[in-house]
Amino acid sequence: MSYDKQKTGRILGSVIVVAALLLLSISLFQVDRHPRTDDATVRANSIALAPEVEGRLVSLKVKDNQVVHKGDLLFVIDPRPYEYALAQAKADQATLEGQIEDERRRIASEKSAVGAARAGVSASHSGITSAEGSYLAAKAAVEHATAAQSSAEAQLKFAQNDYNRIAPLMAKHYVTTQQGDQAQTALRVAQEAYHQASSQLLQSQAQETMALAAKQSANAVFDASQSKLGEAQHAVDTLETLMAQRPNRVAKVQQAELNLEWCSVRAPFDGYVTNMNISQGEYAHAGAPMFTLIDTETWWVLANYRESKLKRIRPGMHVDVYLMEHPDRRFDAVVDSTGRGVFPEDGGVAGGFPAVDRTLNWVHLSARFPVRIRVLNPDAEMFRVGATAITVVRE
Repeated sequence: MSYDKQKTGRILGSVIVVAALLLLSISLFQVDRHPRTDDATVRANSIALAPEVEGRLVSLKVKDNQVVHKGDLLFVIDPRPYEYALAQAKADQATLEGQIEDERRRIASEKSAVGAARAGVSASHSGITSAEGSYLAAKAAVEHATAAQSSAEAQLKFAQNDYNRIAPLMAKHYVTTQQGDQAQTALRVAQEAYHQASSQLLQSQAQETMALAAKQSANAVFDASQSKLGEAQHAVDTLETLMAQRPNRVAKVQQAELNLEWCSVRAPFDGYVTNMNISQGEYAHAGAPMFTLIDTETWWVLANYRESKLKRIRPGMHVDVYLMEHPDRRFDAVVDSTGRGVFPEDGGVAGGFPAVDRTLNWVHLSARFPVRIRVLNPDAEMFRVGATAITVVRE
């Protein structure tokens, strides 16, 4: 009886051991075929929400950990300075447009002035040519009159000398009375010719002076006409300068409108507000984060798998995801990608060669590489960034 019990006990023990080994083998096979790990954390996209403009917060529409939807108003920065800036930019633009319109009207009248100025330049140029000719003619007349006076003066001297020689001879009756009268008449004629030549010279010199003055006047008229033409052309240059300022004024108005629009900050996507430590009245600085906004549209799990398991993991494979907070809820997911490298703990480079430790530990731990797993049916109410997850890779 006792022997039968011992035999039965040994058989039962053997069965239990075999069953345990069988279960262990099946478990190892399943684990190797379907890699799993609890070294995984939940991740999601997030942004540090920062304003584009600075100013005092006049309205804060959300609070920490609040659910927001795309387009919801989050906060408002005091818009008054930006409204004033927009009004000033529009006023500057309107002023410029008024100046352009005034210049256009003035240029319309100046166009005729340009034509008149050009005609005046041509006329004054012709006047200069005419005055130059008159001056040269008068100068030639002076030279001719000077030559005539010199000739008359020579004739006068000759007649005077002839008379002075004959007059004493007349008293002694060495010459006839007719010869004396002829000498006296020749002297009077020479004197009259000399007086006429001198008068003609003075008249020619006066005409030369008048021609020179006319020439100078014509030059002055030409300079004035050139100045008027330059003024008329400058009006056109002024309009081009004003037209060149248009893009700058338009850009300032657009920038002012954009700054005013940026005073009201809205949610760019559905998500959760987190890490909020501000209140209404805070002074917001451009580019300085106010709080964090978590995008709840896409969730994924970053699971660290041993390198020996990576051969079983390929992009597109389905994964079962369990959250530590909700272990009874299974979420479907797919492998998005696997990490291509991690920082080696004992790696390094010395002199251009890898530094390899000559010692070998008895227990060598496998490296772990991150596997990015995208959740297909996430529940935004259950998922939290940084939460612990368990992942099991399926076929």
